[in-house]
Amino acid sequence: MQQARKDGRQRAALAFLDDFDRQYPGDREARILRVNCLLDLGQMGQAQTALALIPATDRSAEAIEIRGHVLAAQERWPEAIAEYRAALRASPANPLTSNALGYALLRQGQPGEAIEALKGAYDLAPRNEVVRNNLALALTVAGRRGEADALLSKVRDATEKARLRQQIAEQAALMLAPPATASREP
Repeated sequence: MQQARKDGRQRAALAFLDDFDRQYPGDREARILRVNCLLDLGQMGQAQTALALIPATDRSAEAIEIRGHVLAAQERWPEAIAEYRAALRASPANPLTSNALGYALLRQGQPGEAIEALKGAYDLAPRNEVVRNNLALALTVAGRRGEADALLSKVRDATEKARLRQQIAEQAALMLAPPATASREP
């Protein structure tokens, strides 16, 4: 089931989960995987319904983190940040939680704190491309382009490196753009 999700086959993972749930109802890991798959597919309502099946009393790092993911998907950044911090207290060496915290901090407009969280994630998982790219994005947003370029210089494929630089520049520009305001007519 996990492998199907890692391979980008979330619908297959959900089908396997349906079968698994009939045999082993209430499995926490299966419930968390279901929420992740639904979030991957952009099915927010179903993800919230699936999240409700994870007891609020479950304070495991995985349960706390998935609550953060649902809040992040709703762009409820302060609440997501609180959940990710709680998940890190429960499992401090999880690079993916540190990455999620860093990205949420960046989206909340706190690039300095985001960089620190993302550097922690990068130290734990230096080969993780998502972590590397989010760190490069945070460095770019913070105006630390030299550090971002040094980080991206580790990408060997020149075409991929150029694509990443372009993508990061575009995302940084969106994050740095002033929020759109509604026009008022007299």
